Amino acid sequence: MTAPDFAGRHVLAELSGASPELLDDEQAVRAALAGALGEAGARVLDVVSHRFDPRGLTVLAMLAESHASVHTWPERGGAFVDVFTCGNSADPERAVELLAKRLGARLARRETVRRGGGAPAGVREPLSAGLHRVWDVTEVLWSGRTAYQDVLIGRTAHGVTLFCDDERQSAHASQLVYHEALLVPALLLAERVENVLVIGSSEGVVSEIAVAAGARRVDHVDIDAECVRACARYLPYGYTLDTLEAAERGSGHIAVHYADGWEFLSGAAHDYDVVVVDLPDERPDDPAAQHNRLYGTDFLRRAASVLRPGGVLTGQAGCATLWRNDTLRSSVKRFNEVFPTVLHYGSDEHEWSFLTGSPRPVQDPVRTVTTRLPTLPYRPATLDAAALRRGAVAPHALRRPE
Repeated sequence: MTAPDFAGRHVLAELSGASPELLDDEQAVRAALAGALGEAGARVLDVVSHRFDPRGLTVLAMLAESHASVHTWPERGGAFVDVFTCGNSADPERAVELLAKRLGARLARRETVRRGGGAPAGVREPLSAGLHRVWDVTEVLWSGRTAYQDVLIGRTAHGVTLFCDDERQSAHASQLVYHEALLVPALLLAERVENVLVIGSSEGVVSEIAVAAGARRVDHVDIDAECVRACARYLPYGYTLDTLEAAERGSGHIAVHYADGWEFLSGAAHDYDVVVVDLPDERPDDPAAQHNRLYGTDFLRRAASVLRPGGVLTGQAGCATLWRNDTLRSSVKRFNEVFPTVLHYGSDEHEWSFLTGSPRPVQDPVRTVTTRLPTLPYRPATLDAAALRRGAVAPHALRRPE
């Protein structure tokens, strides 16, 4: 027999709606598993089982291709299924479907993980309740658990990509679209651009754009030193190791401070022209997420207090899509509570929205930014005056009455 490739598919599934009597029938479940595997092309070498008291079974099948298992909960009418096969001779997804049919069950949930042989790793990014997308990561460049988050940097179809806690933060193909959408409207609405404070934004792109736009001092504050340094080492955009080392020393226009943004503001000078808040999306369903407090009204007021006259605050405000706009609704409400002038910019990048708030009333902020665009020392590559006018129109779902 030809040895299987060192690669395989691992299917994890949950079955529901089966007969409790059938799920507690040891011989029936053994036969159903062996039959489903055989029909799906697997070679069954042995099957063993164990009965639990007062009910429930575990059935394991040893395969030439690897293994499979079923763990039943008769009182719930459900079972967990695990089928892992190497090579291409067997179809583990088909085996799970056939097993569900043989047990009279419904396939409630199924996830397939590709393993080994250069198969892409997968990052399962949560988008909203019941909705995820899976990123194929063809090469993991760096991954680890920092003091604050899980970080993975790897190659995807979008180029080298940064993930934090399974959420895509930036990718080589689109990072400039994101970072210009975040910063350029604020640079244009501010009366001057000399001193800039950046909170978050681990990649360093925003800090570098601010310098290119004329900033003489950029204070970059990030709580996660390990993540910032990994970005400098592995991302082909933003800081390099050399430029980050200089910023850590504060020997140029950019000074990096590894600190909590909230605490940094308590001792900050009140002379910033632009404050940038670039954090992972707010997580209202996770009270333990430490960055949530940097989205609140108290934090906005605290950050606005370090602006000098004519200064502005900008931040990533959430996603405009109907299935994920709760955090954007909250951000719009908070900005309107704190700032008399709020400028919206909706980006092409995954429909992200950014908000810029000014403590002073600006009669026509859209005209202000489009008029000033030709005078900005930094030349944006991904937006123009027409994009600024288009992006200033907030989604209809946010503009209509509740």
